[in-house]
Amino acid sequence: MTLESQTCVVTGASRGIGKGIACELGERGANVVVNYRSSEAEAYDVVDDIEASGGSAIAVQADVSDLDAVASMYEDVSRAFGPADVLVNNAGLTIDKTFKNMTREDWERVMDVNLGGVFNCTKTFFGDLLEAPDGRLINISSVVGQQGNYGQANYATTKSGLFGFTRTIALEMARSGSTANCVAPGFVRTDMLDDVPERIQEKIIERIPLNRFAEVEDVSGIVRFLASPESSYMTGQILAINGGMEW
Repeated sequence: MTLESQTCVVTGASRGIGKGIACELGERGANVVVNYRSSEAEAYDVVDDIEASGGSAIAVQADVSDLDAVASMYEDVSRAFGPADVLVNNAGLTIDKTFKNMTREDWERVMDVNLGGVFNCTKTFFGDLLEAPDGRLINISSVVGQQGNYGQANYATTKSGLFGFTRTIALEMARSGSTANCVAPGFVRTDMLDDVPERIQEKIIERIPLNRFAEVEDVSGIVRFLASPESSYMTGQILAINGGMEW
């Protein structure tokens, strides 16, 4: 699945799932835009990894919740690589509290990044995706958007909101031949999971039929497929990569 000459923008790509996706696409020959908000050193490490594998990459700082910042990122991408072919909306934020203790500020900040950021980036790159020969919009959601999760009312709402957004945008992109799909990972081994107490991790494992957490590669491989020409007849789909968890 070569992605040579494809320009792929990955938001929130300095660590975790985003880093894995960026490296996977770079290894397949894509020109990769490694977006980050504050983790500059980590973002440039990702660029180095991609270039070491023979790919091309740039790191671009932008807070996806700021439309002006995303517009500036678009200009950087255009100057470096030309029009974008693939947009991976991966950037996300959690502010976990029970709903009783959640403030309006906690709610709005997560909405601004997880849904507002998707709007800002998709709106900004939408013309490129429609005109690209193999335009691809890939939204990264979560099993939490399908099942809900204690103490994550704000996060779960944003991640389930991506389902309706993806399906609607897929319909609007279809006439151009471009596609939009959504990946909903389960619990993935990243630094975020490392912060979860071991006793909670054990309870989560009990709910997973495959009896393990996902590795980043389990998710990035699916994104690579969705970014490739081989996925050209798949659109508006929600791909649950969760080890068999019911929802």
